Amino acid sequence: MALTLAEAAKLSNDMLMQGVVETIVKDSPVLQRMPFIEIVGNGLTYNQEKTLPDIDFYDVGDTWTESTPTFEQLTANLKIMGGDADVDNFLKSTRSNIQDLEAAVIELKAKSLRDKFEEIFIYGNAAVNAKQFDGLKKLVDTGTAGAQVIAMADTGDTLSLDKLDELIDAVKGGKPDMLVMSRRSRRKINNLVRAAGGMTETDRDQWGNFVQLWDSVLIGVNDWILDTHVLTDGVETATTGGDCSTIYAVQFGEGALCGLTSPGHLQVEPVGALENKDASRTRVKWYVSLALFSSIKAAALIGVQD
Repeated sequence: MALTLAEAAKLSNDMLMQGVVETIVKDSPVLQRMPFIEIVGNGLTYNQEKTLPDIDFYDVGDTWTESTPTFEQLTANLKIMGGDADVDNFLKSTRSNIQDLEAAVIELKAKSLRDKFEEIFIYGNAAVNAKQFDGLKKLVDTGTAGAQVIAMADTGDTLSLDKLDELIDAVKGGKPDMLVMSRRSRRKINNLVRAAGGMTETDRDQWGNFVQLWDSVLIGVNDWILDTHVLTDGVETATTGGDCSTIYAVQFGEGALCGLTSPGHLQVEPVGALENKDASRTRVKWYVSLALFSSIKAAALIGVQD
């Protein structure tokens, strides 16, 4: 069964871990909603659905033509991400009357882990850095023309609401759960809607924060999506040196885009007192990866200019 990070934390009695998870997910639209599958072992080999089999009509006595679906076998390996948080015992004992120094340091470490996940969620590429998992850019493959990659133009163009609708329609089997974009792209959507005399839909998340929607699809901001991509002949050829951005439409779930993690999900591990200095250490770690079980459950709109 796939659970979101926040739901998995509720099953733990570790109050420190629950606090770390809340810190991580409350400012991350993706981690609030993307479920994670617990896997045993260091990776998951799965068949990604590519095309469906053909269906036809036949007369009595006709010879039936056989056809089968096509799949691509992929492997998503768990990767190790995390970091150590050291708190000096002198500072802890002399300044804890102002605030809980240890809790503050661990909170900042958790925020850093969230930022790193959101960056790799977009740009992770195991072929470039084997320590990373593949992110959306690699899973959708924006460097290759295809049905799930929609270009504004050969070298990019200003965003239009028609293209945004085309992106949503590229996700099959139901609407996407989220449009993941940069802040510049979100501002452009607001500008286009206001120019048309309307307003974007709004709702509140579980923390009471306002969230925006387009065509009932949640708009999720990712601060790591660059607005400097380069397009050549309708495909992305570089992430820096240009003026284009990318908007992703994704559907979450066990048959769509899903996170992978080890049993126990994110872990907060007290290492204890250190030998070489007067400090105590806490380790925040996560064995995590990403899997796209069906290629039609995610799409990218590339070449989005201001």
